[in-house]
Amino acid sequence: MKHIKLTAKDTDAIVFDVTHLAAYLSHIHDPRHRQGKIYPLGMLLTLIILAKLAGEDKPSGITDWIRLRCDDFVRLFECKHQRMPCLNIIRGVLQSVISIEELETKLRHYHHEVYGGQQSQLVTIDGKTMRGTIPSGNTRGVHLLAAYLPAEEVVLKQVEVGDKQNEISAAPALIEGLDLKNRVVCGDAMHTQRQLSVDVLARGGDYLWLLKDNQPTLLADVAQFFQPPQKGAGRPLTPLPRTIAQTTEKQHGRLERRTLTVMVDKDGFLDWPGVRQVVKLERHVLHLRSGRQSSEVIYAITSCDPEKATADQLLAWIRQYWGIENGLHYRRDVTLHEDATRITQPTLARAIAAINNFVISLSRSLGYTNLAAARRTFNAQIAAQLR
Repeated sequence: MKHIKLTAKDTDAIVFDVTHLAAYLSHIHDPRHRQGKIYPLGMLLTLIILAKLAGEDKPSGITDWIRLRCDDFVRLFECKHQRMPCLNIIRGVLQSVISIEELETKLRHYHHEVYGGQQSQLVTIDGKTMRGTIPSGNTRGVHLLAAYLPAEEVVLKQVEVGDKQNEISAAPALIEGLDLKNRVVCGDAMHTQRQLSVDVLARGGDYLWLLKDNQPTLLADVAQFFQPPQKGAGRPLTPLPRTIAQTTEKQHGRLERRTLTVMVDKDGFLDWPGVRQVVKLERHVLHLRSGRQSSEVIYAITSCDPEKATADQLLAWIRQYWGIENGLHYRRDVTLHEDATRITQPTLARAIAAINNFVISLSRSLGYTNLAAARRTFNAQIAAQLR
């Protein structure tokens, strides 16, 4: 079998070997009867991923891309039949044949075995609705909750939020089985829940939760830490110890200053499992062209000790958490056209999402920060090697 190798950006030292991936994916359980296995499962999944890497996103486009290269792929995979799979086979394999959980696990393990990593400290959890799966007249489609490593752009695990669930009830299943030892799980206000905090701590991890009005008592108590001390009889009260970190950035026509203040809850004032520090983040944005200014104050809590999470580290982690929108959701929505792809079958939608996650992490491992440019490069490299 001929090899197709996609090279890394600016170096030939790191490559993606298509033949190796096909052999790896061939170990996924295939429940089809022997008579129906015209195309090996590893080959089918690899062809779909290749089409994705080359720029195709919809099942129909993926099918056409594969079939237009029929002769090349027949030679590459040494096929007995002189034809490529049709749309129904492509859709059927993704929505009825494979286990989505097994596909996700295999792709993540393949990425780890070949490129290493997946050891970064911060794990962010956030959800996303695939808008292309929302039936006409409805407001709810397939909603996926992901555990994501923003430093490496790798999805560790993804679970579907059921029709009678929300992200709060789905989060325990998401972190189940994850290695959280010495890691910090960061989530927005929705995930600021007592039981989830206990679950994270029980797995050897720490949490960093952002606060909003869904926890009004906790929010008020944290805000109280940062109020100026009231004057009392006799000596004036001195402010509690605190550390501050600050960054200033100019980009996209904006000048943004972030100031983070962190204090230790050494007296156990907060009634929350495992909390050690409280955080106040002030964001001030100046729009350079219009002169318009905006400010925002965000509070957070963390179970991390000061030695593990300094003010500078907490500021970096919160910024990384916000990066999930650009690093994962935006790329899936816009670059990989996930929301524009009309899919009515939930299992098919989850399979497409799993492959999209793999394409994002693989492109990052090969040195590409611009996914759209990476796909154009991959398409050219594939075409050159198929001839």
